Formats: sequence, structure tokens, C-alpha cells
Amino acid sequence: MTGYKRVLLKLSGEVFGGGKVGVDPDVVQAIAREIASVSSAGVQIAVVTGGGNFFRGAELQQRGIDRVRADYMGMLGIVMNCLALQDFLEKLGVDTRVQTAITMGQVAEPYIPRRAIRHMEKGRVVIFGAGMGMPFFSTDTVAAQRALETKCEVVLMGKNGVDGVYTADPKLDPTATKLEHITFNDALQQGLKVADATAFALCMENKMPMIVFGMEPEGNILRAVQGDRIGTLVSAD
Repeated sequence: MTGYKRVLLKLSGEVFGGGKVGVDPDVVQAIAREIASVSSAGVQIAVVTGGGNFFRGAELQQRGIDRVRADYMGMLGIVMNCLALQDFLEKLGVDTRVQTAITMGQVAEPYIPRRAIRHMEKGRVVIFGAGMGMPFFSTDTVAAQRALETKCEVVLMGKNGVDGVYTADPKLDPTATKLEHITFNDALQQGLKVADATAFALCMENKMPMIVFGMEPEGNILRAVQGDRIGTLVSAD
């Protein structure tokens, strides 16, 4: 299998915090090194991050905060992750642009798909922040939408603590086996939790393949981009 020329990498907010609240600079630096290696290999790359290391809208709602306001707080947390990643990438000499769905001109560009494509064509890493800019949307859905709108070839779902899609939860079922490839339809029918349902539907309808893989060991992002068989490929057929 040959590699990809333009990819979208989805990272959870928990990755940035190293399992804790806030940003762990050592972890973000390691992620930046991986993304830099992909960029220096000549692959165009965009990144969508979550904000779960700061706020989770659904959890804040359970504690009494209005869901809409809680989701906006989560979007601002995502921007903090984006700025941290941008800083470490630029320290490695990688040109980076943050584009946000909520306008904040002093720290980032507004999200403009054609401009994002142009940045990638020029070899810049583009980081999409502030989620969709609207409440009730997960960052999985943002990743699928941004990948489609900026004409990426694949969505790379970098996971912590799991290295692909399994027949059942490997933490609960010792007989669970990892799947090398599964179709969107089969994953839906088997009730496998691959990504948020809306993201899944977007990818399925538009035949956008998804690779679900573990962030360990270092170098896995580049391996996935170059077409190595790691993790699980989820595709339309």
C-alpha cells in the first residue's frame, strides 16, 4: 500500500494532558516531533485536537453548567491545546497556522478552507481549533468535516491506550481480537465504538477512509501516513 499525500490527524485532548488536567509540555513536544517528521517527509498534514484535558461539555452539564456555555468553554480549551502544539512545532522549524472556528484574531486565523488548503500546499501544518464553533458537535465530527472540506485523503484517529478497533472492549473482554480492516457498515452493525456517530456517518457517506491506531510507540503517525499496516483501516468497502 502506498502512502498518503494529504492527511488529517485527530488527537484527543487527553493526549495533551498526559491523563491530567492541563497541558503536559513533554507530551506536546513529543507529538510535535512526530508531526514534524510527517511534514518533513513531504506529506501535507492538518490536525484537529480535542479539549477534554481542560473541559468536557457533557460532563460540565451534569454538574449544573448550561450545555451550550459548557461546550463553548470546551472550544476555548481546544484553542489552548492548538497554541501549545503550534509553539512546539515552530520551535522545530515547522511553519504552522492555527485556524479557529470562533474568531480570535490576535491568536489565530479564522477557519477558511481554501486558505487552509493553500497553507498545506506550501508545506505548512494547519491546526484547526475551537471545534466546529457550535455547541453539540464532537471533535470527531469536526475532524471528519475538516478532512472532507480540505480534500484530505484519510482521517487518522490517534488513540491513547488502544492500538486499533477490537471485536469487543479489550479491557473488559480478554477474547477480544484486533481487526486489521472493517467496513463502516460492519462496524455499525456490530456496535463497535470507533468514533462519534455523526463523524462516522460523514465518513461513510463520503467514502472517507479512517485509520484508528495507537500513539505508542513514537513514529506511529509517520508509519500510518506511509501506508504501513498499523491499527485498523475503516473504509466504505
